[in-house]
Amino acid sequence: MSQPLLIGVDGGTESLRVGVYTLSGEELASASAAYETVFPASGQAEQNPEDWWRALCTALPEAMKKADAAAGDIAAITLDTTCCTVCFLDAKKRPLRPSLLWMDVRAGQQATQVLDTGDDALKINNGGHGPVSAEWMIPKSLWVKENQPALYDAAETVCEYQDYLNYRLTGIMTASANNTGVRWHFHHHAEGAPVSLLEKLGASELAQKWPQTVLAPGEIVGPLTQTAAQALHLNTSIPVVQGGADAFIAMAGMGVIRPGDLALVTGSSHLHLGVTDKPLYAKGMWGAYSDVLRRGSSVVEGGQTSTGSVINWFRRTLAPDASYHELDEEALSAPPGCDGVTAQDHFQGNRTPYTDAASRGAFTGLSLTHTRGHLFRALLESIAYGARLIIETMSDNGVPIENVVACGGVTRSPVWTQIHADIIGSPVKLAAAACAPALGSAMFGAIGAGHYDGLDEAAENMVRFKSTIEPNPSAHEAYHPYFERYKSAYGALRTIGSL
Repeated sequence: MSQPLLIGVDGGTESLRVGVYTLSGEELASASAAYETVFPASGQAEQNPEDWWRALCTALPEAMKKADAAAGDIAAITLDTTCCTVCFLDAKKRPLRPSLLWMDVRAGQQATQVLDTGDDALKINNGGHGPVSAEWMIPKSLWVKENQPALYDAAETVCEYQDYLNYRLTGIMTASANNTGVRWHFHHHAEGAPVSLLEKLGASELAQKWPQTVLAPGEIVGPLTQTAAQALHLNTSIPVVQGGADAFIAMAGMGVIRPGDLALVTGSSHLHLGVTDKPLYAKGMWGAYSDVLRRGSSVVEGGQTSTGSVINWFRRTLAPDASYHELDEEALSAPPGCDGVTAQDHFQGNRTPYTDAASRGAFTGLSLTHTRGHLFRALLESIAYGARLIIETMSDNGVPIENVVACGGVTRSPVWTQIHADIIGSPVKLAAAACAPALGSAMFGAIGAGHYDGLDEAAENMVRFKSTIEPNPSAHEAYHPYFERYKSAYGALRTIGSL
């Protein structure tokens, strides 16, 4: 073996991506394979678990071939996947129905039932104020229990995408302490499964349907089975190491692992994940999730439901003739604050800090002097204002934010990245990884295989940054009155909307 290599698998919404990594974090090659999502009705989204396995069997050998890697080079395989993609399996671990994809929200009524219990496990939901997301494990399980009772009773195992693929690889059924701590209301190394919550819901049996072994990211699930090794052209000696939910494993790939660190994961939406050394629960943020990244630390979460999707909407509907680069140039023609134009970015509601699904987007302060560039910049600024508001909410509730690291769509626009740094008032580091979740998976694989003692050592050796964007102090000061206007807009527009 020339050098130990690591396989990081990122099971996403539309496709599965496999990366081959060195112990220094270099991605030698990657490959992906797509799968279908079916939308049976409004608010419903399903995938066939067998398609995930077929995608893995396609993408992994292709990535190995591109990297010119031999089976004997592989030190570990680790997966991150979408979270809350729920599977119902029979006694032979075969799917009884298509999985309920993370974005499936048919369980809205069941989510309300969960919140109405008032159970202490709900403190991670906005400090107990809720709401509980219809996307999460327990509401989805309750929906199947109430609407497909025979199938629910036949399900010996209720698990996630992550758990299903790990089982196909090893023949061992486990759950990830990351997924269960973030979306199943587990409290690891303390209360464990939310027994009291399930009892109040009349669903105590669900605790026995869940995988009975829960492993933390970095712990070994087991070796490849002979069947899996043959399908993937690998050796049975290769260990499969536990991973977790994609965005949270991305924190490792971004080097966001210590108290004071915050990951700004950007794409169609923004996700804000901060690390703290103690569990904190408060209105306006989600979590804290204890021991989900590593034991002894907690993660708090904020989110903006529509960010990159709003920018896409603007270009598609109002500037179909322009590229994003051209729109960025137009945005630069307007000053900070857009000469009085302020936007509200709640096109699909607000997740935090208001947690208001009914809130909607708006432009205010328009005059006949304003241009398309003003409107576009106002949207860029509004999303950065929303990020600043979430970070300030975390800080006000005792979460230290000292180091902001960004990955994803925002980082492809120097203009938008600078606006984020200027409005937040903090340097923003740009993660170098092409796929932070897959790199994070590889890092946990390196830990499980014994090459690094823990996340600190793995991050020191495997995480790189492209650059750091410094805030412009004068721009930060100029944004202050407009940030206050942005905050005031929510209450005013909400009052109008409720008439």
